[in-house]
Amino acid sequence: MSAQHAVAAPPADAMDLRRLPPCRELALTTLALVIAGGIWMAAHLPHHVPLGVPIVLLALAAILLAGNVVLLSRVRDFGWPAFRVVFGWALLGEAVVGGLIGFVFIQDGTRGAPLAVLLGMLVVFVLDVAFVLAFSVGRFQPADG
Repeated sequence: MSAQHAVAAPPADAMDLRRLPPCRELALTTLALVIAGGIWMAAHLPHHVPLGVPIVLLALAAILLAGNVVLLSRVRDFGWPAFRVVFGWALLGEAVVGGLIGFVFIQDGTRGAPLAVLLGMLVVFVLDVAFVLAFSVGRFQPADG
């Protein structure tokens, strides 16, 4: 093919002309909240962990994740079949990772309320990573009619 007939691929943002909610931004904010809560807790373990900050961060992350799901569920013009496939497989993979991390916390002797908060953060983390991966694929797929 000669240089005069070569066509450059459009930038990724130009490919997506649909109006979509800010799912990426909300998902990354959710991840940042959960990671910040995890760092807070890790900085205090194995001693007494003040749970106020991590509980607030976990609650905010869970609210953002739920809001993100609600916002995306209202979009009709979206690649839902691809989203479902990617979400399922990503959820499976992330659940294995989250389960292993949870097992390490339990084996390490973390008990009671700190363990519950850490496991809650792991659940939000697993769901959020699977969601953002599926969204990243589904947004560039043709709508399911």
